[in-house]
Amino acid sequence: MDIHLELLPEAERGTMPSELAFGAAFSDHMFTQEFQTDKGWHDAQISPTRPFSLHPAAAVLHYGQEVFEGLKAYGSKDGRILLFRPQENAARFNRSAIRINMPTVNESDHVDAIKQLVDIDRRWVPEASGSSLYIRPAMIASTPKLGLASATNFIHFIITSPVAAYFDGGLDPISVFVSDERRRAVVGGVGEAKTGGNYAASLLASEEAAKQGFSQVLWLDAIEGRFVEEVGAMNICFVYSDGSIVTPGLSGSILPGITRDSVIKLGPTIGHDVSEQRLDIFQILADIKSGRITEAFGCGTAAVISPVNRFSFKGEDYSIGDGTTGPVSQKFFDTLTGIQYGEIADPFDWVVEV
Repeated sequence: MDIHLELLPEAERGTMPSELAFGAAFSDHMFTQEFQTDKGWHDAQISPTRPFSLHPAAAVLHYGQEVFEGLKAYGSKDGRILLFRPQENAARFNRSAIRINMPTVNESDHVDAIKQLVDIDRRWVPEASGSSLYIRPAMIASTPKLGLASATNFIHFIITSPVAAYFDGGLDPISVFVSDERRRAVVGGVGEAKTGGNYAASLLASEEAAKQGFSQVLWLDAIEGRFVEEVGAMNICFVYSDGSIVTPGLSGSILPGITRDSVIKLGPTIGHDVSEQRLDIFQILADIKSGRITEAFGCGTAAVISPVNRFSFKGEDYSIGDGTTGPVSQKFFDTLTGIQYGEIADPFDWVVEV
């Protein structure tokens, strides 16, 4: 794919904020290309980051026809910039697009656009420990049409944002409210696609939980309300006293996380069997109460590994361990981030240099 470059003059380039939040600052440039049914993808370019001009009837604004992804670029101590499994993000981007009835992109071109964009804005890759350049590819339906039907015009774009850790406390354990009433997704729906509606549906419960002092919401299945699915914007794992780890199996309503897959593949190489199972919340809570479950952690691109020290369900609290980050969570965090930042060997060939 030939990408037209329209770059900011040096004097007009921005500067890194002195303090980073998550997703609050944006780098100088963005990638865009457009799709029309009769032309396919065209007009690929990297240009200064700027607003879109959309007709108020654009399909994305009325019917939510959009998908997105999230991955990071990491600055290594030896000056390299590394991406973590970008091909897997590209493949999931296309799976999401198919489910939302949108055109797919060439996955190799998609990854190449990311690499070119990050290279152009490499000054925006932060150097501080634990920080990174968050990369947000997305596709939106731009056809101005109020009739309920798939759009014919689409915009594929990629923006980047220098970020600190997702949670203010870094690897400090979080508390989780188990949603007893609200549901995130249903089998046969769009729960396994990375589309905005899934996240919009989670906001009310998340805000309600936050008012009660909880960091995240654990979602249960929409049919019986008893099988564990996801926690916030992450997948969830439980560690048993024998060192084994279980995570909910992909049911069609659970997002197949790249970090989740990495935990499953990494586990046996660092001494932990990882299995995918259908997890009953009542059994999980009983195992926490009895001490059989010694740790729990969320896993996802934004936070990598996020230990959980407390669940609350139907007004009862279930504390895990002594409330601190457990050794297994720490081991997975150290190993995954060590690979991502190029500090330890990468036996899986997950890392791609820009």
